Amino acid sequence: MNNLLQFDRDHIWHPYTSATHPLPVYPVAAAHGCRLVLDDGRELVDGMSSWWAAIHGYSHPVLTAAMKAQIDRMSHVMFGGITHRPAVALAEKLMALTPPGLDWVFYSDSGSVAVEVAMKMALQYQQAQGMASRNKFAALRGGYHGDTWHAMSVCDPVTGMHQLFNGSLPVHYFVERPVARWDAPWDEGGVTSLNRFFERHGRELAAFIVEPVVQGAGGMWFYHPQYLTHLADLCLHHDVLLVADEIATGFGRTGRLFACEHAGVSPDIMCLGKALTGGMMSFAATLTTRRVAEIISKGQAGVFMHGPTFMGNPLACAVANANIELLLSWNWQQRVKAIESQLEAGLSTCRQMPGVADVRCLGAIGVVELHEPVAMAVIQKQFVDAGVWVRPFGRLVYLMPPLVISDAELGMLTRAVVEIVR
Repeated sequence: MNNLLQFDRDHIWHPYTSATHPLPVYPVAAAHGCRLVLDDGRELVDGMSSWWAAIHGYSHPVLTAAMKAQIDRMSHVMFGGITHRPAVALAEKLMALTPPGLDWVFYSDSGSVAVEVAMKMALQYQQAQGMASRNKFAALRGGYHGDTWHAMSVCDPVTGMHQLFNGSLPVHYFVERPVARWDAPWDEGGVTSLNRFFERHGRELAAFIVEPVVQGAGGMWFYHPQYLTHLADLCLHHDVLLVADEIATGFGRTGRLFACEHAGVSPDIMCLGKALTGGMMSFAATLTTRRVAEIISKGQAGVFMHGPTFMGNPLACAVANANIELLLSWNWQQRVKAIESQLEAGLSTCRQMPGVADVRCLGAIGVVELHEPVAMAVIQKQFVDAGVWVRPFGRLVYLMPPLVISDAELGMLTRAVVEIVR
């Protein structure tokens, strides 16, 4: 074990970690249900769902069986000139479940690439209409859309973790994040600056990309659905495509299958990832309307200019199909509502603590926002010692547990957060 940790320390880069002063890592030997089993035998209740993806927990027999059956048939074939049942079945499911009008599906291998695909779709759409001058994107401050190149360019330039590259990235527009909270009364004055922005820059925009209702890694902010409804109306009026990044929010996390549903919005393009395969494999999809697909196809190129090597991977499609069928087979809405109630009750004590700026909960997401950033190495060890896996960032200590977590396991998570934040 010591050799393993030393090799890891000397040669393996972990996410957002220094090579010379890396954060401690904890070797995991196995995972089952909502628990991670460390090499030393300790079990940790997982509050992160492996970065929000493992909605059914780990080693779920339905998902593992789907993968085992598919791998015996074929694990991968190129998608150029070839199709297969898992890919077709998954597209049928996604079209049936997502907001109406999303009739074309493009597969890729990660959420960040799904965003890149969405941005290329928007640019080709505008070019095909003879509107090549519409080559700018707009996004909300506090947003996060991924770590690849153009995805970085629409992340918040300060909180989006990519400010180091600001001098090299394409320059786009950022609108102040919505001030109206999810749980507050709606005030029409909350869209004044958004209206002004479209008046000034609407003719320059190819698309506006947004995380619907819940901003994730850029700040874990929950905003009023009416803001999204108004944004969709502005995009329609100005012929700007609306891109909904549902990579973190899709498949039930907020209490609806997709967060757009809270606002009754059907976007022009939707990005899916993370929970698409239940956390079993990296896989993503970008959906769009028939209008967008047809206009792109009538443009100069005559085709959409993208094609990942592992596009439409049969193994990923098979487990995604099983994951969606599993989600729809039980009353997940009731469970998410119960998780939300328990998160609110369990974390509410933190509101009285002097170091806490805010506590907010929505669906299976609970957030404790602090006044000061956490000391990651210290707080991570405290959580592990408490028997839970919680990975804070910046000033945010948050929980996004698997949707199948038990009341007892969720209680362990909320008690650990309260005690350690205290």
